[in-house]
Amino acid sequence: MVDSWDSSLYEDRHSFVWKRGAELIDLLDPQPGERVLDIGCGTGHLTAQIAERGAEVLGIDSSVSMVAQARQNYPKLKFALADARTFKSPEPLDAVFSNAALHWIKEAGAVVSSVAGSLKPGGRFVLEMGARHNVERIANAITAVLREGGYKPESPWYYPSPAEYCTLLESHGFRVSALWNFERWTKLEHPEKGLREWIEMFASSFFEGVPEPLRHDALDEIEQRLRPELWRDGSWWADYYRLRVVASRVINSP
Repeated sequence: MVDSWDSSLYEDRHSFVWKRGAELIDLLDPQPGERVLDIGCGTGHLTAQIAERGAEVLGIDSSVSMVAQARQNYPKLKFALADARTFKSPEPLDAVFSNAALHWIKEAGAVVSSVAGSLKPGGRFVLEMGARHNVERIANAITAVLREGGYKPESPWYYPSPAEYCTLLESHGFRVSALWNFERWTKLEHPEKGLREWIEMFASSFFEGVPEPLRHDALDEIEQRLRPELWRDGSWWADYYRLRVVASRVINSP
């Protein structure tokens, strides 16, 4: 698989992803000596915050670029290139953590099964991901413009409803103890290029097969269509909807 992630652009213009996830660590409440897995660790900032609480943490990501940057940022911590759908911990884990990563994996059942198989009985799973309607305005505009140009774009994302994800967790032996589904409009970091950079970072796969000159024209049209809804106070905004879950593996589950 080609690594489409630009870790430099992520660090420079999209730090809000991990900064907004910091409060999730309080829900995780990692304890000294606990074994914790961080799925989709990106460039390692939240992994480091978990380690600061005294836990023994491993960060995994499917992006070579992200793992390389995480190792550069935090050379004393452990990071590995791994697939969350098939990951198996050599020893049972106390907790699994994930921020803004699981919506990138459409095979959600495989991920939850892998997490369940890695946790101790009673171990906890704390996550935040995109929920149904996440960036819906942006995705709809991209899809409409590209279809009008004769292309057939496909969304790379899995955005479940709260009921859908709870059902999935329960079917794999989890008990959901807390869940939040909320709107979180997010100001993009570059005042003029924010939307374009966001699309380049997170939605480039929509444009596979689109020649570069046509891609530029399509982005101009997407910006024009979204400006009435997503541009205000001199900045671009993304229409985020989030799903945050705290669950635990049922002690007598298989």
